Amino acid sequence: MQNPSISFPHIDQTGALKTLGDWVRFCASQMEHQGCFYGHGFLTPWDEARFLVLRTMKLDWDVPEAALAATVLSVEVDALYQAVQSRCVSKIPTAYLLEEAWFMGEPFKVTPQVLIPRSPIAELVAARFAPWLMHEPANILDLCTGSGCLGVAMARVFPTTAIDVSDLSHEALSIATENISDKELGMQIQVYQGDLFAGLDEKKYDLIVSNPPYVDQDDIDDMPEEFHHEPRMGLAAGKDGLDLVHKMMAQAASFLTDGGWLVCEVGNSAVAMMDAYPQLEMIWPEFEHGGHGVFIVSAVELQKLQN
Repeated sequence: MQNPSISFPHIDQTGALKTLGDWVRFCASQMEHQGCFYGHGFLTPWDEARFLVLRTMKLDWDVPEAALAATVLSVEVDALYQAVQSRCVSKIPTAYLLEEAWFMGEPFKVTPQVLIPRSPIAELVAARFAPWLMHEPANILDLCTGSGCLGVAMARVFPTTAIDVSDLSHEALSIATENISDKELGMQIQVYQGDLFAGLDEKKYDLIVSNPPYVDQDDIDDMPEEFHHEPRMGLAAGKDGLDLVHKMMAQAASFLTDGGWLVCEVGNSAVAMMDAYPQLEMIWPEFEHGGHGVFIVSAVELQKLQN
């Protein structure tokens, strides 16, 4: 239902919005007016509005600033109006409106069947997981892959490494498979369906990377409206936010090489994670570009859970 307080012009009164820049300004101001949340790839309303307007018009997001002076044609007004209204009133994230999100410098198809890529693990990927990985990994697993963005990013950084991606959701894997195919990585990345490690081949990995559901019961219903457009099964993880992570911790050692590592994002459930595993030496890296709640733990440490 449209919020009656929003000051959208009627379609037949949009003559005041003549240029792309006018629409960017209008979209940005309305996002602020309506209290939109900027947590799905954009830091400011202007950046998100610019991306939404330009990509709705099928223009590259990095066109020169001079392009914003271009006149919007009357046949283009309705598409822009609907996009801005959906973002500001319905609070649908821009990535879902466009079915496009960028992660580590390249676009990915996203739909409401997958989370919008935004993991700080990207910084660890870009650094090739140094200093923990001491050699080129033979096999990597992206567990709870969603759109496949982390698996693709790791394939770019480790072009000779065999990458497996796995998820419980058939719908998510359909999107991941499409992204992998579009990027012509089908020979390097294999896709598996199953609950955590179920359904995987019996192999050992030098690195397991996971961005699983980790939102606890207290936080899930209080999240900004934008998050409620994302698949709940990709977010909610029980009372302490660690339902899946507890299972992962119990099983991971069996799928890691002796010198292997598990990298896992748990966000605001980090304190609960520390409390649950005081016997383990876990590393909590800091991120230059923001984000938190990612731990790194060795196979040797994880083997303590099997004793």
